[in-house]
Amino acid sequence: MNGLIMAGQLLLGLSLLVILHELGHFLAARAFGIKVEKFYLFFDAWGFKLFSFKKGDVEYGVGWLPLGGYVKIAGMIDESMDTEQMAQPAQPWEFRSKPAWQRLIVMLGGIIVNVIVGVIIFWMLTFKYGQNYTVNGKLTYGISVGNIGKEIGLKNGDRILAINGNKLIRFEDAISSKVLFDGAQLTILRGNQTLYVSVPDTILNKISKNEKDNFIAPRYRMQSIEKVVVPDPSVDEQSFIGKILDKLFGRKFEKPLYPAYSAGIKPGDSILTVNGKPVTFFDQFKDEVSANKNKKVTIVALRKGKEITFNPIVNSDGTIGVGPNFKLPESAHIDYGFAESLPIGANMAWSTFLDNAKGIGKMITGKLSARNISSPVGIAKAYGSNFDWVKFWTLTGLISMALAFMNLLPIPGLDGGHVVFLLIEMVQRKPVSEKVLERAQIVGFVILICLMVFAFGNDILKSFGK
Repeated sequence: MNGLIMAGQLLLGLSLLVILHELGHFLAARAFGIKVEKFYLFFDAWGFKLFSFKKGDVEYGVGWLPLGGYVKIAGMIDESMDTEQMAQPAQPWEFRSKPAWQRLIVMLGGIIVNVIVGVIIFWMLTFKYGQNYTVNGKLTYGISVGNIGKEIGLKNGDRILAINGNKLIRFEDAISSKVLFDGAQLTILRGNQTLYVSVPDTILNKISKNEKDNFIAPRYRMQSIEKVVVPDPSVDEQSFIGKILDKLFGRKFEKPLYPAYSAGIKPGDSILTVNGKPVTFFDQFKDEVSANKNKKVTIVALRKGKEITFNPIVNSDGTIGVGPNFKLPESAHIDYGFAESLPIGANMAWSTFLDNAKGIGKMITGKLSARNISSPVGIAKAYGSNFDWVKFWTLTGLISMALAFMNLLPIPGLDGGHVVFLLIEMVQRKPVSEKVLERAQIVGFVILICLMVFAFGNDILKSFGK
């Protein structure tokens, strides 16, 4: 059921964005009197489709291959590779008969709509829900530092005062793209000493392999255990398919362990020490437990005023299966009016667009691994197994801006590839030959298929911890 919910959200979000993207091409073509023959959600590869209908001179339908969508514009070399039509004399209502500037607008129509959709989504989310943020000045205990943060010189309990000399008001800015993509200098207060820590511009490559809290997070004071993971008989045994996949990928299946539950730890217990070391803060507890993977640890906890000793064996991932109860840091909320939400939403959309550009740039220069490219499988996981409208629209807005950027890339077959050839035509004052366009389309198709296979491979390997 969880998989169906994730897939359903992905299908809904991508379908909306694909339809709107293709609508941008469609409306621009119609505005210049260009004939559109087909408007499809998903591809009707090899002539197979789920359903279709014709209205006017346009065939509308849904294909069976959920890898995007398309509009077939008359007189244009595209993914349909309709060479028969191109062999006929050009007609005044065809794409190739129109001025280059009109064809350029048609090609940019989908990208422009994706940008507008992204801006509108972030605008409406800001207007409806405002913004919440963690007040950095109220982090009494400073920050909790993961392995990656420790590598660059940060320590548990440090307080971040500024980023590149600018006072840090919102803690979330310390784990935003302005730090993770561009690198930054953090002004740190450690005890009574002010220090400066440089964040390398390659840090995102390490963080992308872990969770953000493996870098820095607000520091929480340890209170009591809120949750203890207990065995679930329905998933305790591995499925037949799981065994086959594990064998294919060389991973030995390990039956899930429940150390805390087995040792007798219960919700409400207050942990005092681990292996004789006091654990005032959650990061101290986590560090001491994770340092003893596959080993027995001695935990002393307080239950109804009485000290009790437990001896769980830590899992291979450095956990014992407990969820702590701690007081969340103080947060602030800001509401915005309809008009003042617009520039904030536009800035969020533009920042997302720039982050995509920076990410691709870092991959090209080797500062970020291409293993971070995700397929629809990875995107579906991001939506999650619970339907949340705010999360749904936030992710859909992010994807809309990502689609705008990806389609702008100068790869034949994408809108950006067509734009490049149109710009060449405008500079040299004559169109690029149809043979070149046809071959470029084939090359672009091969590139896109390879990227898609690579992305799916990434997500499959990630699901097996590789």
